[in-house]
Amino acid sequence: MRIAVVGGTGTLGHRVTEELRSHGHEVRVLSRRSPDHPVDLTTGAGLTAALVGCEAVVDASNSRASTKDAERTLVDGTRNLLAAERAVGVGHHVCVSIVGCDRVPLGYYKVKTAQERAVTEGPVPWTVVRITQFHELLGEAFTALGRFRLLPVPRARLQTIACADAARAVADAAGQPPRLGRIEVAGPETVDTRDLARTWRSVTGRRALQLPVPLPGAIGRALRAGGLTTASPDARGTLPFADWLAQQTARVRPGTA
Repeated sequence: MRIAVVGGTGTLGHRVTEELRSHGHEVRVLSRRSPDHPVDLTTGAGLTAALVGCEAVVDASNSRASTKDAERTLVDGTRNLLAAERAVGVGHHVCVSIVGCDRVPLGYYKVKTAQERAVTEGPVPWTVVRITQFHELLGEAFTALGRFRLLPVPRARLQTIACADAARAVADAAGQPPRLGRIEVAGPETVDTRDLARTWRSVTGRRALQLPVPLPGAIGRALRAGGLTTASPDARGTLPFADWLAQQTARVRPGTA
């Protein structure tokens, strides 16, 4: 199959690209900085030309800017993308989303919920792949906070997953017919963020004072109740956070195992 990956140079997108290619698919990487297929989701520029001949599209685009910018990229951009797909006859749109985005009232999650709605109400047969938080993003957050020797951690239940495990699930979905439904992909264990922080300190050997941070209101209640987890995922990662972190630590400290 010829499959386009929007955001194919990002944290997840480039792994999805590698996974698809390893299964013999022809992949087009679409992004603003792509040398072969530059596109702009917010304006629709380049999309139609880049999608000619593609049978499926994986949308792994992301936006870490403001909520308004995220809405332009992920919601308005999705509508532009779907219009281009319909124009050239793409038969399957795979939207990468977040487990529990409709249960935790954070601004970015509301945008992801709106993006899903644009897909499910759109003109192209679809599959939504919801994924829990990546080990990579949690590790980055702990590392950034740890530089100040303080580790403020709210109480929440997470089910983090290695990005490589998530990429396999997305690639598998892209290679199948449209599901017209959602697939949930989660890590192998559900762990409190405070325990994850203790694991990070233990495995990395970093000295940082762990501070509890209260999260009041609906957001705090949703996170404590496991709003970003799923009890019965359709696909489950195999690598726990502690094992993933040990692998990363070994890579930056040659000679350790």
